[in-house]
Amino acid sequence: MTDDELVNEAMLARKMAYVPYSHHAVGAALLTKSGKVYRGCNIENAAFTPTNCAERTAVFKAVSEGEKDFEAIAIVGGPVNSEKLHICPPCGVCRQVLREFTNPKTFRVILGATDPAETKKMVLEDVLPYSFGPENMDFV
Repeated sequence: MTDDELVNEAMLARKMAYVPYSHHAVGAALLTKSGKVYRGCNIENAAFTPTNCAERTAVFKAVSEGEKDFEAIAIVGGPVNSEKLHICPPCGVCRQVLREFTNPKTFRVILGATDPAETKKMVLEDVLPYSFGPENMDFV
């Protein structure tokens, strides 16, 4: 799957967002190493704390179905009822969840925009430097 195709999957996921408070719809498409794509959207809640981001929705869907080997994620975001998308990087919590299941040196993060020339491509390590991972949990 190309990066552009993955961004298109994220755009489809964005259409399912439930955002009655922020009116900022986000979609994510998580590509597994087996080639399967899991879509996620942000799902808001009036209490705000239970709100779930698109990236975590996609990861949790994949993990709940037995997938834990991920290759890339595409993320898009922008105002509801607008085709205008801007760079929408994952929040800190989402970055940490992605780190739990990926190699930060190789896992690709694609931040889509309305103008494909503005799309940003990087690896998770660039988005989350000095991350905390399973190797930091040495209790021996």
